[in-house]
Amino acid sequence: MDGNSVEKPLLLPPTVEPSYVKRKTSLFTSLAKFILKVLMWVVFILWVGIAFLLPGKFSTHTITVLFNATGGTVFGFTGSFFLLFTGPVLLISILAFAYIIISGEEDFSKKKRSGHPSFRLWTFPVIVDGPFGVVSAAELVGILLFGVYVIWAVYSYSLKAISLIPDQLSFKVQSSLFLESMGLHLGSVGIFCLAFLFLPVSRGSVLLRLIDIPFEHATRYHVWLGHLTMVLFTIHGLLYVIAWTIEGRLIDQLLEWKSIGIANLPGVISLVAGLLMWVTSLPPVRKLNFELFFYTHQLYVVFVIFLALHVGDFVFFISAGGIYLFMLDRFLRFCQSRKIVEIISAKCLPCGTVELVISKPANLRYNALSFVFLQLRELSWLQWHPFSVSSSPMDGKYHMAVLIKVLGEWTAKLRGNILNDSASDAVPEEELPLKPNTKLTASVEGPYGHECPYHLMYENLVLVAGGIGISPFLAILTDILHRIREGKPCLPRNVMIIWAVKNSTEIPLLSTVDMESICPSFSDKVKVETHIYVTRESEPPLEEGNVQSSVTTSAFPVSKGHAMSGLVGTGHKVWSGLYLVSSTIGLIILMYLLQVFYISPYGISTWWYKGLLIMACMALSVLIFGGSVIGLWHLWETRILEKEGYHDGVIKFDEEQHNGNTILKESSIESPRKSTLLKYGTRPDFEEIFAYISKCWGHVDAGVIVCGPPTLQASVAKEIRSHNIFKREKDHPIFHFNSHSFDL
Repeated sequence: MDGNSVEKPLLLPPTVEPSYVKRKTSLFTSLAKFILKVLMWVVFILWVGIAFLLPGKFSTHTITVLFNATGGTVFGFTGSFFLLFTGPVLLISILAFAYIIISGEEDFSKKKRSGHPSFRLWTFPVIVDGPFGVVSAAELVGILLFGVYVIWAVYSYSLKAISLIPDQLSFKVQSSLFLESMGLHLGSVGIFCLAFLFLPVSRGSVLLRLIDIPFEHATRYHVWLGHLTMVLFTIHGLLYVIAWTIEGRLIDQLLEWKSIGIANLPGVISLVAGLLMWVTSLPPVRKLNFELFFYTHQLYVVFVIFLALHVGDFVFFISAGGIYLFMLDRFLRFCQSRKIVEIISAKCLPCGTVELVISKPANLRYNALSFVFLQLRELSWLQWHPFSVSSSPMDGKYHMAVLIKVLGEWTAKLRGNILNDSASDAVPEEELPLKPNTKLTASVEGPYGHECPYHLMYENLVLVAGGIGISPFLAILTDILHRIREGKPCLPRNVMIIWAVKNSTEIPLLSTVDMESICPSFSDKVKVETHIYVTRESEPPLEEGNVQSSVTTSAFPVSKGHAMSGLVGTGHKVWSGLYLVSSTIGLIILMYLLQVFYISPYGISTWWYKGLLIMACMALSVLIFGGSVIGLWHLWETRILEKEGYHDGVIKFDEEQHNGNTILKESSIESPRKSTLLKYGTRPDFEEIFAYISKCWGHVDAGVIVCGPPTLQASVAKEIRSHNIFKREKDHPIFHFNSHSFDL
């Protein structure tokens, strides 16, 4: 790249085909997947089509027929709303599980380039600056569709509201009626947006698995939808407040709780809860006090329950599908996190990073881009924190590792719990003694992440990290090396790591991966080049070859520990599918029993009460029917462990792997490898870097994965967009942008 490089590695030419890539898909499997995919698209298009039809006049007859579809059955008008709005979401979810089960292990060979690199909507950054952050072409299409729907609905409802107001009324009365009509219709638009709001935050959601979007990336969609939904609901409430003020009956209307029709007071309570969540989630408040944001967001329970009381049973079904999937995910997370997991190893590094090794069952699978939520009982019983997994799933069957940068109060407590705090002020960090008899117990949720490890689908990879963002790339690197050694599907042949750090004390993190030990002669099949940029130091603090002397030893090495539970939505596909199917069937059964034995015989017609009953049915179906499957799932998991020779949840620790190379070990750190370029006092020049890659790699698809702060993501995305559109020549690569950063 320039004269400062120690050595320019020879990159494999694009014509070399990895011999270890080989998988085939049967004709029956392909046909079944195609049919399921078509069915899901048809159901989705019909579901969205109904929402687009509702505001228009021309659809009045069609909508009326659909709304009366179950009018002659025991379910009545409520059943029609369930079929039209909640049913499609649940049906798509069930079909999605069938699709995922049939798909089995991903065929990486079919994902490789067909000889002609091409642009992809999901990986082409279109917007890199602005309130949305980095937005891909596919995401922009979604934003535009939502925008078109909202504009269309507001326009149509405005015309409808104006046409229904009699001309002979006074201007004051006309204004009041128009405001109330628009408030009602904006509320209905908000209800439809609410149907999507809970889908991205269902961490183990099958829908996220289907489209292969991990929860950490989907949270941004929840943020966008949250802003849109709350804007609509806030205007909805304000229009009513203004109308009631004009009429001189504001207080009476705010406190009104109707039996038939919309109950106002529950709506006020729901809106207040939503506003509290919304205001405390704004970036300035969230950054200033994250705990305030986190605890206030638990008001979603109040928000949803009082929304059901506000609108009644049938209107609530417009958004109930996404809420129900969230309830399923939340209950499964609760069951998984009840198990106490022992931290089987903890280490503190001189760079201010802590490594925790967690015991897990062999049948709990994850990939190198997964992450987990941790709650450490010794630090807090309430706080949960997400961390990227730093170990490869092939490092060992019975453990996974995470790297934690000491940045805030919680992480500082973690470091202090491991080290002897009494000596921390007087002794350099790398010489701190370990606290004797230290024990950490944790609750774990996850792992979550991409359904398919997309880092294995690019023959050419660029990994861009900022600080502790190197953690998932350590897992990627070791995963690639393990797969090459064992001959498993894996496409990468050229890997370039670009790492920006503040201080040179962080450099040893990368050196802990001994590539030769994992895969001898790996350089014959994959070339790895590393560029490290130390931004806050103008020159090396020590002589080359002695960047850092050692890694602090293990705090409490043990040979066994209680493993984390495998009850997770991204876990066993069949059990997860049975959990969804049984809960859905249970919901329908409970609704039927409720209608036959209570609502119809006793003539229950109160809207808010029926809304409460529907919420009760949803909760009981998850608890009773879903809980039964979870119990069987747990028994099955226990038997599997017993067959492997482990009892009472105690799992043996992969001692050999732990003492090996991919988990941080007690050894001296080597100097940067010959294939490493090390620069001080400068930041990565991505224009220069991508120009260099373009010349070396030629006309190929190149996957770029970024893990770091938003500014780093924006810089990389901006250069990728500029290169792909303006600077790219016909023999240059097409760069595909992917981000791996968790930012709630």
